[in-house]
Amino acid sequence: MNVSASMSAPAVSVTATTTIGEAARVMDARGVGCLVVTEGEALLGVVTDRDIAVRAMAPGLDRDEPVREVMSTPAVTIDGADDIHAAYRTFRTSGLRRLPVLDGQRLVGMLTVDDLLMDVFRRVADLLGPVSCSVLEEPVGPRPDVLPSTGAVR
Repeated sequence: MNVSASMSAPAVSVTATTTIGEAARVMDARGVGCLVVTEGEALLGVVTDRDIAVRAMAPGLDRDEPVREVMSTPAVTIDGADDIHAAYRTFRTSGLRRLPVLDGQRLVGMLTVDDLLMDVFRRVADLLGPVSCSVLEEPVGPRPDVLPSTGAVR
């Protein structure tokens, strides 16, 4: 399976001149914890909710400062055509929780650790679906191969 099958698209973006306060409002309104910072089609970096808290608010930066002051650059990215296992490796080796997804140089989405968790849950559900159906189809009641007095299997 390719990365593009699990990513969220499109990625939510702002420009480098967007203020820290506005970036926080965009994150809140869109329900995301990471914004890609772009200039035209070019990816400049990423700014996360943690960047805002640790790099902006903690040292007392003004909320009207541009996000370029606190964004992470260069952004670690992954290609949408890459196998999902490449994403697992990238997350593991980088320690990041979010990766911008590119198609060549064009930004096409965002992949998060949560997206991978959902992929794992879907795969487990696919595996357990037939098992759970067969269990549910068995009659409820005492098992005929278990002795009632001792609980031992015959």
